Amino acid sequence: MSSRRSRSRNTGASRISDDQINDLVSKLQQLLPELRNTSSDKVSAARVLQDTCNYIRSLHREVDDLSERLSELLATTDTNQAALIRSLLMQ
Repeated sequence: MSSRRSRSRNTGASRISDDQINDLVSKLQQLLPELRNTSSDKVSAARVLQDTCNYIRSLHREVDDLSERLSELLATTDTNQAALIRSLLMQ
């Protein structure tokens, strides 16, 4: 099933050009803290993509940790404060 999906994605006008890939890699490199000051000629696209994935994973862990801490704080606050915080978070 996944092979069918990948074949359908790679056909026709939806094909990504080398210039688009290079542009994306360049933009990702600028966003990554570890690679921000590195010359684009010295870093491979595979390295930039791997570092991007690692960075996204670390951001997910941070969000999960903050969510857990917030849940703990909400559990220890009184009902009125918790309701207020929940309403602020939903905005």
